[in-house]
Amino acid sequence: MSASERVAAAPALAEAEFASASYRRYVLGLLLVVYVVNFIDRSIVNILLQPIKEEFHPSDTALGFLSGVAFAIFYATLGIPIARWADRGVRRDIIALALFLWSGMTALCGLARTFPQLVMARIGVGIGEAGCSPPAHSLLSDYYPPDQRGRAFATYALGIPIGTAFGYLLGGWMTQELGWRSAFLLVGLPGLLLAAVVRLTLREPPRGLSEVRRETAAPPSLREVAGTMWGLGSFRHLAAGATLHAFVGYGVMTWNAPFLARSHGMSPGEIGTALAIVGIVFGGLGTYLGGVLSDRFGKRDARWSLWVPGISTLVAVPFAVAFYLSPDVRSALLFAGIPVFFGAMYLGPTYSITQALAPLRMRAVASAFLLFLINLIGLGLGPQIVGILSDVLAPRLEEESLRGALVAMVSVNLWSGIHYFLGARTLRADLAGAAAR
Repeated sequence: MSASERVAAAPALAEAEFASASYRRYVLGLLLVVYVVNFIDRSIVNILLQPIKEEFHPSDTALGFLSGVAFAIFYATLGIPIARWADRGVRRDIIALALFLWSGMTALCGLARTFPQLVMARIGVGIGEAGCSPPAHSLLSDYYPPDQRGRAFATYALGIPIGTAFGYLLGGWMTQELGWRSAFLLVGLPGLLLAAVVRLTLREPPRGLSEVRRETAAPPSLREVAGTMWGLGSFRHLAAGATLHAFVGYGVMTWNAPFLARSHGMSPGEIGTALAIVGIVFGGLGTYLGGVLSDRFGKRDARWSLWVPGISTLVAVPFAVAFYLSPDVRSALLFAGIPVFFGAMYLGPTYSITQALAPLRMRAVASAFLLFLINLIGLGLGPQIVGILSDVLAPRLEEESLRGALVAMVSVNLWSGIHYFLGARTLRADLAGAAAR
């Protein structure tokens, strides 16, 4: 090998070591742990809504604001400027700083002495968590090539069912044994240590590493990113389907614990245990299988990346209705896992295709753009609408008003599923165009 060939080969050898299979697995595992903590800190408030109501006596509408709008409005809107920062700066540092902030604010929730103080601390959690997923999605796209991203993103998305399950489990038993304030403190503080681990052990890869591409131009403006992504018919329908799915998912996830307490008389510990088992087993399997199936069938026909979430979303609806209409807790819990399993399958394919459609320097912002819609409408309005519906239905349904609100909510997923099929019609052409950019 000549001297010039050795010089040319050196960067390739360094990058091969940089993105070795073992280190890629470490990166994916570490980001999964971060996302688990993200969802523990985000979702623990759901299991605590009933004891918070008993202490501060807010309406269901106010509780929906606490769990939804107060968190989501800052989480969603700040995600875009943070993603712009991630497309220019060091993504590892952004994730570490965000983790430190949201963990500290979660602990502060336990020190709130009034409902407004709790709302303000919850807003702080939302601000911190805005810095997690956009840079994480961009990092994973540089570590994993396109034909492995569905599984990688599905593995990362396991943080949602695992984190939510642990939030329910820890929150339920801690509340029952120590009180709801201790629950916030005990789940928030470990994240401060994890932030140091991220900062010290996560390497920042060259952009385009997994595709052997380089992009040295400055990142495009937000308007350019929005115009590029929204100009793709497949992305428009994917975004609509994912947003509606999140609207339903966050709405019911927030109110499942109060529903089981009010309609079936379960204790916080019993609720936390039941929802944790359902989330980890059925939510985890569904999330991972969605990524595996989209990768496997997507090699034959890319449209399967949208058909998989479309089919699974529609199948989940009747089982969700059966869960809420079951007359006793035993039959309800028999149905509980099925809609969670099918409902979780949309996650991996949705985020993987978004990254495939986006140019290199747009990936973090493209992810944030999708998350903006998902979180502002889904996380923000989903819990709020369920709370409002429950208050509206209370004069007629009395103690079962929350049951009626949840049945109405899950029906919206019929609309969500249709959008995935509509997006699949132009997906192959849009992916071909993205590859040529």
